[in-house]
Parts: sequence; C-alpha cells; structure tokens
Amino acid sequence: MKNVHVPPQLKAVILSEALPYIQKFHGKTIVVKYGGNAMTDKKLQRAFAHDIVLLKLVGMNPVVVHGGGPQIAQALKRVGLESKFIQGMRVTDADTMEVVEWVLSGHVQGELVSLINSVGGKAVGLTGKDGGMIKAKKIKLQDIENPNVYHDIGQVGEIEKINPEVIYVLLKDAFIPVISPVGIGDDELSYNINADVVAGKIAEVLHAEKLIMMTNTPGVLDKEGNLITGLTAQDIDRLFADGTISGGMYPKISSALDAAKQGVKTVHIIDGRVEHCLLLEILTKEGVGTMIKAD
Repeated sequence: MKNVHVPPQLKAVILSEALPYIQKFHGKTIVVKYGGNAMTDKKLQRAFAHDIVLLKLVGMNPVVVHGGGPQIAQALKRVGLESKFIQGMRVTDADTMEVVEWVLSGHVQGELVSLINSVGGKAVGLTGKDGGMIKAKKIKLQDIENPNVYHDIGQVGEIEKINPEVIYVLLKDAFIPVISPVGIGDDELSYNINADVVAGKIAEVLHAEKLIMMTNTPGVLDKEGNLITGLTAQDIDRLFADGTISGGMYPKISSALDAAKQGVKTVHIIDGRVEHCLLLEILTKEGVGTMIKAD
C-alpha cells in the first residue's frame, strides 16, 4: 500500500467523502471483535491498529474485544498439553485455563495494546475480571444426540452479567479499551468465554452504534458462496433452519442477531483479510461485508 501513488486531488476527494460518516458517528461507541487472519498477519495487524487510532482521533469511541484460538492451540502444544474438544468446544481444565489466560491477557492482548500505542493511540488492556466487568458461570454442555446427558468441559463459561463501569471510565479519559474474553465466577475461578459472545454482550450494554465482527470470510455467504450484503432477523432464522449458517459462524451470527435485537443499531460481519477493512466499512458507502439489522 505504501508504494501506491495516489494523486493529491484524489486523496482530498476520498477524505471529503468520509466527512458525512465522521459526522454521523462522532461520539458514538463502536465495538470491534478482532480475530482471524487480522490477528496473525503483520501487515493486517498494523492496518487494524491504524484504523482503530484514526476512528478514535475523529471522535468515535472504539472498544476492541479480541479472540486467540490459534495462539492458544500453539501455546498448549508447546507446553505439552493436548487440545481436546467436545462438540466443537475446547475442554478447559485448570492447567489449560492457566495457558488460555496467559495467552489472551498476556501475549495476544499485550501485543495489540503495544501496537495501538505505537501508532499514536492510548490503549489499555482489560480482562472481564478487571473491575468485576464480566460475571460468568460454568457452561453445561448438553449432548446434541441425548438431551439428558451433559458434558463437563471445565472452565468454559457463559455470561451472567456485564458491569461496563470500567469501560466508561476509560472511554471518558480518551483511552481505547482492549478486552480479553475471560470472566470471573462466584466460585472465584476464571472462565474462558467465546469472544464473539463477549463482543455482542458488551455492545448491548454499551448501547453501541455498531458491532463489527472481523472474520476470515467476505461476510455471510449463501449456499452458492455469494456474499449476502444485508440480513434481518427473519432472514437469519431461515438461514439457520436450512443449514446455510452453521459451524463456527453460528455463535458469531447468533451474537450479532442478539445485539441487534437489544438495540445495537447495526451489526457488521466483515472480511478481516482486507487491509483497512474497518475504515472501508465505517467511512465508505460500499462497505466490505454483511450488515445485520433486527428488522
């Protein structure tokens, strides 16, 4: 991108066309779920950091929630712990949770915070344990074939309550919160929570203008592989029923739909493999993914 010559006049036109969107979203909160290739490709990492800082500088309030599945798998392998899954969910015993927490709130979050700060931002790393932000409880995983059977998958949690006070304090002082999806239970244990779910619930309680979920696909695709640019709750129910939406996309879309129903104005599933995808989605007419509305 640095080697592409853009005439000064065209730069001015591009900046001018972004003005209505900057005005529309000034002062608004935008929650971004950061994951996929954007987390592992150095060029995309830097583009993401630049996008987040730019959004902050033009008056928006970005809040970042990150995942870390591939990094967790690599770290477990390095320390000799086997990754075991039941119905697609990682079994997380105490030893595994220790690694998960280190990877999320140490390695992944630390790198992201440093990168945002290196390009002029003021990022602060948090987990759901800080300020009692995310209250969690142990998931009871029902067997998909026998509903009378429940699987113990260890310290994997679901959200009971979110207290956004610490986020509000940071936003008021012009910081950029970067949140790891780890909650705390009444039993004082840490719980690993699906990052898509955390992003969706945080967007709800913050009454965010937008929830943006970065993926490794162009957005939501139909059965022929074509991008669906807009979806309503009714459309999503139909796509769930006919199997178009399944697998790893299921929790993402479910969280997106819940957020839209609970007052988040628009939810976007975008392609994190596209450089500066956040700016393209927020500050241009075309966008780069699927937009979801409650109706």
